[in-house]
Amino acid sequence: MKYIFLFLLLPVLGLAQKSPFSEKNIKTHIGFLASDKLEGRGTGSKGEQAAAEYLAKEFKKLKLIPKGDNQTYFHAFDFTHSNNPHDTSTAGKEKRSGKNVAAYLDNGAKNTIVIGAHFDHLGLGHDHNSLDANPTGKIHNGADDNASGTAGVLELARYYCTNKITEKHNFLFLCFSGEELGLYGSKKYCENPTIDLSTVNCMINMDMIGRLNDSTKKLIVYGVGTAPDFVPLIDGLTTPLSIKKDSAGVGPSDQTSFYLKNIPVLHFFTGQHSDYHKPSDDVEKINVKGEVQVLECIRQVIDAIDAKPKLAFLQTKTQP
Repeated sequence: MKYIFLFLLLPVLGLAQKSPFSEKNIKTHIGFLASDKLEGRGTGSKGEQAAAEYLAKEFKKLKLIPKGDNQTYFHAFDFTHSNNPHDTSTAGKEKRSGKNVAAYLDNGAKNTIVIGAHFDHLGLGHDHNSLDANPTGKIHNGADDNASGTAGVLELARYYCTNKITEKHNFLFLCFSGEELGLYGSKKYCENPTIDLSTVNCMINMDMIGRLNDSTKKLIVYGVGTAPDFVPLIDGLTTPLSIKKDSAGVGPSDQTSFYLKNIPVLHFFTGQHSDYHKPSDDVEKINVKGEVQVLECIRQVIDAIDAKPKLAFLQTKTQP
């Protein structure tokens, strides 16, 4: 009799273990953002605008509160950029503009968790940050960098809007532009935030989470030294992934802007590859099943943070 019961229970257990994150959704989001139509989502380009409108539309579907400018989802910013990082003069610098996308899930809580990723990329290779030998005029689709992280923000937003649980934190979903030119979008947001940054418990950043290696299963998590709870929390996860921890709060992605405001941060990254900053970073190379595993890991992290009191901030040694 017990064998019949176990046989009947197996499908239920299978359903219980099914991930809440959709491979189909991830493919759809990355497929649009990394399509040739958007011409690489260069900051200030028509492709960036189309990507921003797509993100706003997805947030609106979830009935998230607009947290940009003037009750919209868009947080516009201007910046002055030079393609020569050693140029300290004003000559040769170009005034440009970009647009972040911000949406808010209000759970009536005291504190907020920020979940973010940058959605811009290298456009048509005019900004001298491509690693291609002759990049100018070539579409840099940036499927992993960072349509993958942007799709992660959308899937986590969908999960927290539809899981029928009222978490103990509010959530701010932030998609940044201008990252590839120098973290401009996240810097500008932190300079002109649309929520009180003193209420932000932590910032979760996803940059390049779409190329999990199925052999090594390695996931790198930066920022574990920025709060005393992070290392034991990460070590206590139930995951098939092999997690490599790095303590630094400062790094080449948008979590840095929040760390510099004394906010604990974590940055999730599946690793470097030969298509990085090249036109060959295309959607067919994304490991969608792997991204689902990464998102499940991030969900566990967020849920564990949600169950704790507000995190204490720690400064870390700055890496070169």
